[in-house]
Amino acid sequence: MNEFVKVAQSAGFCFGVDRAVKLAYEAVEKYSSVYTLGPIIHNPNVVADLEKNGVKAINDLSGVTSDDTVIIRSHGVGRDVYDELKSIGAGVIDATCPFVSKIHQIVKQRSEAGDIVVIAGDKSHPEVKGICGHCTGEYHVIANSEEFVELMRKNYENCKKGVAILSQTTYNIKMWEKCILAAEMFPNAKVYNTVCYATSKRQTEAQSLSSECDVMIIVGGRSSSNTKKLYDICSSQGNCILVENAAELSDYDFSHYRSAGISAGASTPAYIIKEVQKTMTEILTNEEEFNFEEAIEQTFKKIYTGKRVSGIVTAVNSTEVIVDIGTKHTGYIPSSELSSDPTAKANEVVSVGDEIDVIVTKINDVEGIVTLSKKQVDAQKGYDDVKKAAEDGTVLTGVVTNVIKGGVIVVCNGMRVFVPASQTGVKADGDLNSLLKTTVSFKVIELNEQRKRAVGSIRKVAQEERAAKRAKFFESCEVGQTVTGEVKSITDYGVFVDIGGVDGLVRKLDLTWARIKHPSEVVSVGDKIEVTIKDIDKETGKVSLTYKNQAENPWEIFKNNYELGQVVEAKIVSITSFGAFAQIIPGIDGLIHISQIADQRVNNVADFLTVGQVVEAKITECDLDKKRVSLSMRALLAPSEEAAEEAVEETAEEAAE
Repeated sequence: MNEFVKVAQSAGFCFGVDRAVKLAYEAVEKYSSVYTLGPIIHNPNVVADLEKNGVKAINDLSGVTSDDTVIIRSHGVGRDVYDELKSIGAGVIDATCPFVSKIHQIVKQRSEAGDIVVIAGDKSHPEVKGICGHCTGEYHVIANSEEFVELMRKNYENCKKGVAILSQTTYNIKMWEKCILAAEMFPNAKVYNTVCYATSKRQTEAQSLSSECDVMIIVGGRSSSNTKKLYDICSSQGNCILVENAAELSDYDFSHYRSAGISAGASTPAYIIKEVQKTMTEILTNEEEFNFEEAIEQTFKKIYTGKRVSGIVTAVNSTEVIVDIGTKHTGYIPSSELSSDPTAKANEVVSVGDEIDVIVTKINDVEGIVTLSKKQVDAQKGYDDVKKAAEDGTVLTGVVTNVIKGGVIVVCNGMRVFVPASQTGVKADGDLNSLLKTTVSFKVIELNEQRKRAVGSIRKVAQEERAAKRAKFFESCEVGQTVTGEVKSITDYGVFVDIGGVDGLVRKLDLTWARIKHPSEVVSVGDKIEVTIKDIDKETGKVSLTYKNQAENPWEIFKNNYELGQVVEAKIVSITSFGAFAQIIPGIDGLIHISQIADQRVNNVADFLTVGQVVEAKITECDLDKKRVSLSMRALLAPSEEAAEEAVEETAEEAAE
């Protein structure tokens, strides 16, 4: 980045908040006694300024009279609050965000239509409480997609009622996408996309900006839901702090950061954002920056020639290298000036007899000693390579030699390149030491020619490689194609598999022919598996996969190996009031109706059969389309005397008729 500090375009007041604040300031000019039911927005600075101007925040309507004017804030309130204000006779200024009002209309309509309403959000948030207050029927508040799936499976999976799922306007976009995906599992669930566009844009911009900067500053009230979500999103990418105003920046150490991104919640006024931007700019431009060559620069004196010379290595030991530079001086290279890799041993870098280039860093004519640096020469060569790579966008490789505060050091052709933690590709809660001593590919994203310093990004290379793989995949992928992938994550409803730049979904039903409670019974994260492409949506980038092997389809096996009238051995797997189910082969269970268990009347199936018992039975019915098989144990039994007598009596009665 060329700029020290960059502010996201969408940071600050959204339409709904801006409207509410303007209505509050206008109310002061018109009415003598003005209240807001709760803070007008979740920003203490704005609330304090309004209070100075005569607008007081109250938590309930207990002290409100008909002489007062009450502002309903942008979060909205339930229907009961409107009714109470009407009964009091107080003036009302409705500053509810239009997008929130739309949600109120949706839940009211769906409730009246008999639907069950499911709201994704924070049940303690005032916006969610207000939405609930407009539901006239059954409703639930869920925090994430896992809770939605659990709710549906437990109560509404086979329910004939419709289920309307929506979210609070400031809900996390990534979490909402998972909710939408989960809702596709239930035919009776209908999704209403109520995440505010401004919220979506703000979150997307903040996420993108945080990937470009060393540190992300989120500005806003700590009680603000959308501000917290911005912080959570950016924290997952790298270094991030949350402040309510510029004064709080003094509590943090920015000495290892070179660039900063700023975004702000919907309740943060523009003047606070500008103050934070100004303060951060002053901090980063005035802060004493970390300089990889500082130790070298400090050793230079005016008498130093800084001359680059060639020499022959005459001796190597653990602390220094002795070099003949062709003068009366004895040349010494301290171990610290031999290589950019502090862990490298001298005999691994040079050998006796090697001709090397060095720079003179110190001369002692009295003792006839000259101090030299090979590291500076290597760094200069490396800098030239890095500079060219920065201009061309070329990918470089290097070894991670140090883990420092805020990132890692990568040595490339003798030059030390700083890679911020946010650009390493290691998760925010991950361990940067996992990169130590490894060879990595990176791109130069910032170059300071004056100081000959470079900042690199390992993550950028990985992203570009993944993007290239993704594009290549969609160019050649076809439905029915078998591909190999790696299991990246497991949820209740399925498994996400990386199939080359694209994460495809294997739903639970497409994992195995067997009955399972959870996908983790079949695969684990990190497993390499072969999957078949079931469906492709190139517009959305979604790919559906199946892990089932058609050759293992139990119905195909049954069709090829069993026939009507065949006698089979089957294992009782469950008992019901009307009979028992017996497993013929894994995945195929046949029903032994209560009338087909014995040649006598059976009142209680458990008196004749137990789970786990293996019985012989005859296939009496087979419907492959409906996937039903009927079995009979009775068909294999000789008629008992009692049954024979009943048959004779029935025959006699029929003859008499």
